[in-house]
Amino acid sequence: MNRKQKMIKKTAKRAKARLNKHTAPTIKKYVSKAERAEQQAKLEAEAAEQATAAVETTDAATDAPVEASEEKAVPAN
Repeated sequence: MNRKQKMIKKTAKRAKARLNKHTAPTIKKYVSKAERAEQQAKLEAEAAEQATAAVETTDAATDAPVEASEEKAVPAN
């Protein structure tokens, strides 16, 4: 191989190496039972929070018209 061919070969190898760089996985492969239980508890707590927030907003929305109708009913009597 002559000098120019060697340079081309090295350049190609470097380019290929750049494409094939290994990146460490970001996802943990093993999750212990304790960690899994902790994550599940967090998810359930968030779901319960959202459910109570949704219930509170629907209660507030239904309570407001009831109070207004009661006010209208009082002067009519």
